[in-house]
Amino acid sequence: MKIGLVGWGIETQSAFRHFGVGHSYVIGSEEPREDFPSGENVTVYHLTENRPTGLAGNANDLSYLDHFEDCDLVIYQGAAHKNLEKKFLPDDPFWQKAKTTLHVLFEKSPTKNIIGVTGTKGKGPTTTLIYEMLKAKFDNVYLGGNIGIPVLDFIDQLDAESWVVLELSSFQLYKFPYSPHIAVHLMMMPEHIEEWHKTLDDYVKAKRNICSHQTTKDYVIYLPSNEYSFDNAQSSSGTRIPYGTSPGARIDQDGYLVIQRQLICKISEFKLIGVHNQENICAAVTAVWQIHQDATAVRSIIKSFSGLEHRLEFVADIDGVHYYDDSFGTTPDTAIVAMDSFASPKVMIVGGHEKGNDMSVMCSRLSQPDIRHTVFIGTIGQKLYDLAVSAGMNPQHGSVREDGNSWTMQEIVDEVRVRAVAGDTVLLSTGSSSFGIFKDYKDRGEQFKRVVQSPK
Repeated sequence: MKIGLVGWGIETQSAFRHFGVGHSYVIGSEEPREDFPSGENVTVYHLTENRPTGLAGNANDLSYLDHFEDCDLVIYQGAAHKNLEKKFLPDDPFWQKAKTTLHVLFEKSPTKNIIGVTGTKGKGPTTTLIYEMLKAKFDNVYLGGNIGIPVLDFIDQLDAESWVVLELSSFQLYKFPYSPHIAVHLMMMPEHIEEWHKTLDDYVKAKRNICSHQTTKDYVIYLPSNEYSFDNAQSSSGTRIPYGTSPGARIDQDGYLVIQRQLICKISEFKLIGVHNQENICAAVTAVWQIHQDATAVRSIIKSFSGLEHRLEFVADIDGVHYYDDSFGTTPDTAIVAMDSFASPKVMIVGGHEKGNDMSVMCSRLSQPDIRHTVFIGTIGQKLYDLAVSAGMNPQHGSVREDGNSWTMQEIVDEVRVRAVAGDTVLLSTGSSSFGIFKDYKDRGEQFKRVVQSPK
């Protein structure tokens, strides 16, 4: 069989491993890579220059997609879908043989016990909580999608009793024809608009696929207070269960996590901080409760799970100042959530690459009395500083440079160390993506942690 691979990322690399050396391969990449496989059975085509800064799917030169006509199967990275739509019309035979690794999983998996989690923020912690709560009860549980193991790396280990928990992005769900047995639809807010989805409706429709193909035997867990989550859940033919309110998991007036009259634990015992994480925990418990009702197992995970890297991750306590890495938060709304998660005075680090989001509400929040100081970084730094001053921030309570790229992480941390005093919380929660300044949010967070933890 001749297999085409669009892009050479985590998913297509897993497809290469899964199908093995008994086939021939054509690889088309949007950019040059140093780790392309070699051999007589592999042909590689790629653009000569690195792709434009930002998300995949925005290439102007589509010549790297010219070589899949005689392939029997084409596996593409989810984020490449928009480029493929520019190249191939909807009725082109290409689409009859084109799949993502998730298509393969849903078509070939021996188990229907698949849980999918989507939303704008909170996917990672919620997915991982569900996975850990199931692992506390069952042996054969797998974590995949955007986190964990690539699905084709574990598909051969699955049996009819296995459980698969997937974090699913809008790129992966875009025009996806399958829905998991249990869909968890978290809160949504506009993101990646104009950069990838072009319109909010396109983004919302992509997320809807997590439940719109369900049957009456399936379940969708949704947040009724979020219009997008609520509306998308109505497309499901399965049982619709809200979280944050009965009959799903909720926080009662006495500060207990409760589901179906079962007290799980006090919110003061949660290892995860912030109201948003209380919602994520409620979503996870509601999903798991459809599978098992072992309150002891659920409680043990909630009391021990402290979160994922770069998501309100505690870094250090230095001279009474608490440092947190929330580099994963790349929208103004997530920066606001981070600020609201701490009662202590805060020194904020915000800014980065312009994504076209409305930053005015975040900048207004930066002008509030609990924000001691803000360091504005990146190409959008000056704009954010001006917005915050217009919203009422004392100009002396902000640090900015006209050339945002001149800030190094060492200089950023040096600046916040000067501004913070004992009892303060320093938050790297930029409200912006890192393109053009750091390699990605992981690089930004890793640099922050390394510099904070290094000797002064």
